[in-house]
Amino acid sequence: MITKMPSDPRRSGLRHLPGLALTAVLAAVGFCASAHAADRQLTMYCGVDEAWCRAMATTYQKETGVNVDMTRMSAGEIYARLRAEKANPQADIWWGGTGDPHLQAAEEGLTEEYKSAELPQLYDWAQKQAERAKYRTVGIYLGALGFGYNSEDLKQRNLKAPECWADLVKPEFQGEVEMADPNSSGTAWTALATIVQLMGEDKAFDYFKQLDKNMAEYTKAGAAPAQAIAKGETMVGIAFQHDIIFAAKQNPAVKVVSPCEGTGFEIGSMSIVKGAKHPDEAKKFYDWALTPAAQKLAAPNGSYQIPSNKATPVPPEAPDLDKIKLIDYDFAKYGSSEVRTKLLKRFTDEVRNGG
Repeated sequence: MITKMPSDPRRSGLRHLPGLALTAVLAAVGFCASAHAADRQLTMYCGVDEAWCRAMATTYQKETGVNVDMTRMSAGEIYARLRAEKANPQADIWWGGTGDPHLQAAEEGLTEEYKSAELPQLYDWAQKQAERAKYRTVGIYLGALGFGYNSEDLKQRNLKAPECWADLVKPEFQGEVEMADPNSSGTAWTALATIVQLMGEDKAFDYFKQLDKNMAEYTKAGAAPAQAIAKGETMVGIAFQHDIIFAAKQNPAVKVVSPCEGTGFEIGSMSIVKGAKHPDEAKKFYDWALTPAAQKLAAPNGSYQIPSNKATPVPPEAPDLDKIKLIDYDFAKYGSSEVRTKLLKRFTDEVRNGG
């Protein structure tokens, strides 16, 4: 509560103070009030779509009076930022983005342990994410990986629609595929880890070398390839299915594919930054973000993931997981810093710089 000044000093004990002393007391009380107000702030690094990030920040600010300073980045960028800022953390909360970088940050001691009272209300997969990280992160949504294509473009070129990962390396798609760079994007990291788990590491890198010949662009953000399909800028885009669904709502020619071989998935996560300047505010936001009221903000802002709180309605647009062949994604292994460093170096050396 912000300290209030008496409307008339003569009606308080302050009237007995000499002028200079009275001025000093008034200044001190005013300073305490402004300092306390300044503490009611939260710096958030946000790893989901910009519209959803803004909705979370503005809604929380409106409901609580806390000033939220939000910066939107891809999950890989946030992870790199936390590492760079370890000695002097600039953020309080990391909300959203694929869970693997959250696990890597937890392993490196970049995030704080916190057990929210909301944990029992979450699905098992969200609670297991917290357990893996020794409660230094928690699952907030689930999303399946896939790819999409522009059916009008395919029809004009008389091409068969791709149904499998193997189809994307066919010569007819030369220069027509987009994927984000796994060095910056959590989406693309999930794609890299998925193909490695499906094929084995060496065969996976042979696949990515072939796919590289068909790549039009490696984007910075994971959702960008989905938007490129909708705009007719590329024929095929690798992204999370909820991002492709959002693109399809903008352009009905966009079609979503769950690859025939199987596909990986993300557990989008949330973490409190170790050494946060506003740890109490971070915990309050953390608790709020796990409630149905907060999680309901996703769908109206174009994000159709599966929410982690059991009481939150699943958006009707969300992918039906019963119809998707999900792999047994090894979050412990691909959420480790050692594996991340190794695979990203190999991808950079052999795929991005090897052609």
